[in-house]
Amino acid sequence: MKLTLAITGASGTNLAKKFIEYLPKDIELHLITTNHAKIVEHLEEKNVTIHNNKNIGASIASGSFGVDAMAVIPCSMNTLAKISCGIADNLVTRSASVVLKEQKKLLLAPREMPFSAIPLENMLKLSRLNVIISPPVMGYYSQSETIEEMERFIIGKWYDSLGIKNDLYKRWS
Repeated sequence: MKLTLAITGASGTNLAKKFIEYLPKDIELHLITTNHAKIVEHLEEKNVTIHNNKNIGASIASGSFGVDAMAVIPCSMNTLAKISCGIADNLVTRSASVVLKEQKKLLLAPREMPFSAIPLENMLKLSRLNVIISPPVMGYYSQSETIEEMERFIIGKWYDSLGIKNDLYKRWS
């Protein structure tokens, strides 16, 4: 599976790091970050390519490259709005546009709350295009007892949405 992961904004990047950490080794990961900070330190064990957000001509910006899915974790309100309006002015938004065009899975994890009417309208618009809107919301029914268990639940639900097999949380029985 070819997966693009975009990390936009600052709050919530810890979940993105763990999203990468738990990924199965056979996933071909293409990573884009909107800030220039070193987000992930332990990439030597992963099948990952890091792309510059300014390079809208990167492989993942073409439908013929064959990305299977894309996740934006966390997804800033700016990025959400651009994707909703079809603005493709950087590699993150261009890649999202291509994923939509190719009718592949796109998961957005909006990170700010409370939501005003504007991002809610953008989320509704994208949801109607089959975009998976999945903020990092705690699942109290998961009976998580620690922050790590809660994070594993959230990431496991994201993996489920993207078709990535996992055993990160206890399934309902």
